[in-house]
Amino acid sequence: MNYTSAEEALQAVKPGHRVFVHGGAATPHFLLKKLAERSSSLWNVEIVSISLQGDAVVADKKYKDSFRINSLFVSQNVREAVNDGRGDYVPIFLSEIPILFRRGILPLDVALVQVSPPDKHGYCSLGTSVDIALSAVKAAKHVIAQVNPRMPRTLGDGLIKITEFDAAVYAEQELPEVICGEPNELSMRIAAHCAELVEDGATLQTGIGSIPDAVLASLSNHKELGVHTEMLSEGFIPLIERGIVTNEHKRKHRGKSVTSFILGSRKLYDFVDDNPSVIALGIDYVNDTAIIRANPKVTAINSAIEVDITGQICSDSIGTYHYSGVGGQMDFVRGASLSEGGKPIIALPSVTGKGISRIVGSLRSGAGVVTTRGHAHYVVTEYGVAYLYGKNMRQRAKALIEIAHPNHRETLERAAFDRFHSYEFERTIY
Repeated sequence: MNYTSAEEALQAVKPGHRVFVHGGAATPHFLLKKLAERSSSLWNVEIVSISLQGDAVVADKKYKDSFRINSLFVSQNVREAVNDGRGDYVPIFLSEIPILFRRGILPLDVALVQVSPPDKHGYCSLGTSVDIALSAVKAAKHVIAQVNPRMPRTLGDGLIKITEFDAAVYAEQELPEVICGEPNELSMRIAAHCAELVEDGATLQTGIGSIPDAVLASLSNHKELGVHTEMLSEGFIPLIERGIVTNEHKRKHRGKSVTSFILGSRKLYDFVDDNPSVIALGIDYVNDTAIIRANPKVTAINSAIEVDITGQICSDSIGTYHYSGVGGQMDFVRGASLSEGGKPIIALPSVTGKGISRIVGSLRSGAGVVTTRGHAHYVVTEYGVAYLYGKNMRQRAKALIEIAHPNHRETLERAAFDRFHSYEFERTIY
């Protein structure tokens, strides 16, 4: 296939089209910039994506008549558009997004993806983000690829022959990077509690951020760990290189670290490039609870915005303000809970940066419950571990209050007494 200019390729985008945009580190910024330059000839173009990284130029207010964001996971760069009415948010498990494309619930007119250059057999790689992009490429009527030599070639499901693209645009540019820095003391205290729950031979899933990185840094004395995670972060590199991650006990893809997307620094992108020990697979497979549960001791570590005293976990909004998305939290919470010896863990600081308790009597009005109290098992703060599985509402409240910040425990005890009318809380506060 011959390369074409972005201007020519993007003529395929028409007013009223629904356009999928590759997310994460694979966000095709060159194509997005050129698409924005066509804004005067476009209107009501719907942009469907998860977690765009870098500058999401099409979300700028000045393009509000040309492009409308319809986010499947609200990233920072589209948050304003979604919350001020210029965009929308679709709450959905990551594992089910491919169904929206396949069944025509969200039919795609055009898909914009970023890939590695073709190998000697003509195959490009979706690189850092196979996730939902693989299903989008298969479902879209027209696919435009930005071919970038800075995109790592990952092995697994994301290898696509260049002739399958309707247009290919060559554009070299650096990939977006997410660098969290060294974990602080608070993150390390939370991580220490999480690390105590991780058994040798466990299969790990973590997200991104200072707490997951701190947990991974705390596993240096563990043995024979496995990796089956929707996102591979830089914290996994030393565990793999030092032989702490061996993947030898996994029942799915033994010997391989499994992920669906990769997000971090250039060091991480270089690490996964043509690395046969890491495979990137579609999100509908990686996040399938039946696949997750097949592995032993799945230990899934995810975060939350707030948790109420019954164990309801809000992870996608601050009240009615859309902050992130449903994502894959429930996929892995459920998968881990069904795994033999599995442990679904929600880890969060006890208070916000402003000192507001993140363990609350009741969730804020309008808050989204991503993980229900029926699914919650372990909640971890810097003050310890609350194990909720099999506990009644009063017992849950007591366990969660014990790991809340000391400054807020009395208020939470009063809320628990008012709610459950239990002599136990009455005795504590009077």
